Amino acid sequence: MHPTIRTLLAVAVLAIAASGSAHAQINPTDPQPTCTMCPGTYIPTSELDQYAKKALAEKLLDQQVRDIDIGKAHVGIGSVHRGKLDKPAPNSVAEHDQISEVYHVVSGGGTLVLGPDIADRQRRPATMRTVVEFNGPGNNGSEVRNGIAYDLKPGDVVVIPAGTGHWFTHIDDHIDYLMIRIDPDKVTPLKSEAQSKDYLSKPAAKGE
Repeated sequence: MHPTIRTLLAVAVLAIAASGSAHAQINPTDPQPTCTMCPGTYIPTSELDQYAKKALAEKLLDQQVRDIDIGKAHVGIGSVHRGKLDKPAPNSVAEHDQISEVYHVVSGGGTLVLGPDIADRQRRPATMRTVVEFNGPGNNGSEVRNGIAYDLKPGDVVVIPAGTGHWFTHIDDHIDYLMIRIDPDKVTPLKSEAQSKDYLSKPAAKGE
């Protein structure tokens, strides 16, 4: 190779490398990513369908599909199935102290009452599976005072901030919804794809 061509190639390689490193650098005065080099998470419909089938086969209500670290918080993805409900069970108002929830209704429908003023608060046992694995510490109550009732249908979305009571008072036949749990204090354990597959491969543990 001619020395001049070799020199030009070397200069070009150095220029490309310098250009790449410039693009890779993050200006320290700019906002920085709150989750450093974190991968994305993909959950296929086929996996969610397995959770739905498992809920029916094993009479399960709430199942955690994933729990993901996004830097400043954990995000939980749950699959929830509730059967027909003519009237609410005693002390069935739920409230979570640190975790906010988002529902996306997939099928069915029912009446959900929301509000922060909860009567007869009773602390949930710290050993409950839902407390330990899904939604952290919180309370149950007998009713939501001055709550607002929403008739949920497929496609609806509900946002429930931490501390807000939520209470199903009627379900026509069933309601299935995808649950997104926002956990800024990281009180719930992470759950990976491998852990999800292991969970789906055998009967779920019984008990709350």
